[in-house]
Amino acid sequence: MTTKIIMDTDPGIDDAAAITMAINDPKLDLKLITTVAGNVTVDKTTKNALKLVRFFNSDIPVAAGAKQPLIKPFEDAARIHGESGMPGYVFPEDLPTPLEKNAVEALRDEIMASDEKITLIPTGSYTNIALLFAQYPEVKDHIERIVAMGGTLGKGNMTSAAEFNVFTDPHAAKMMYHSGVPIVMVGLDITMKALLTHDSIETLPTLNETGKMLHDIIINDGDNSDKGIAMHDVNTIFYLLHPEAITTEKMWVDVQTEGPAMGETVGDIRGAYHNGKTNTAVCVDIDADAFNKWFIEEVKAIQN
Repeated sequence: MTTKIIMDTDPGIDDAAAITMAINDPKLDLKLITTVAGNVTVDKTTKNALKLVRFFNSDIPVAAGAKQPLIKPFEDAARIHGESGMPGYVFPEDLPTPLEKNAVEALRDEIMASDEKITLIPTGSYTNIALLFAQYPEVKDHIERIVAMGGTLGKGNMTSAAEFNVFTDPHAAKMMYHSGVPIVMVGLDITMKALLTHDSIETLPTLNETGKMLHDIIINDGDNSDKGIAMHDVNTIFYLLHPEAITTEKMWVDVQTEGPAMGETVGDIRGAYHNGKTNTAVCVDIDADAFNKWFIEEVKAIQN
């Protein structure tokens, strides 16, 4: 049985790896890719999504979304992902065209047309999701859950408190967390533990052309460390396929939208302030070895 998913994304190096897994794993049925401004501008994230669809000769539709956050000024992450968002590999130039309708309309139509509930996987800022819920609240009943990369209970990567995706559009994040739709928070608490090791990275080009493509863009990631490179967004796909390798804790998560803590995700870890209610399953631990093994096995199985 496959899981029907939609990815809302801002590729981005690690987004590209997540999309690669989502397109190719037989247990997932990727129905739509929507794009948002985040790692780079939305025209670039849309082009990058189309590059991946073309690379895998897929017919998955792509719809362009929000060009900027709801309120906060836009700040990209080109310092990490390069000016194009996916540097290092020469993709085909004969790209498909995105849908004429925007991401919010495409999301609404795909969700409402589905014969079963959809799992949403946002791996960029949550602007499109917030706009969707504001304009078409009826879609909420047709969403199984949101598995969102973003947030942290500990140290951030934009400020000491805030992770990039939430920091990019904290007002959208707050709307999503208050939506009533079940959420899994795949944040820095696990993504900084499950680094893709340098041994794994150097194995990739020996596997196939997909491995070479991923290797060539991953080595350009500006978050490189001695222990490896964080493939933040890929952890959403790993969670869907191998939840047994990830530990979660249910709690209520709020989002700070102003001041020096803007973008901070605050977990009510004692269950003391929301009458015991929870809105999120927060990922708090991960089997990093299993993640690396899975990553290599996934790429190895791709016929490209």
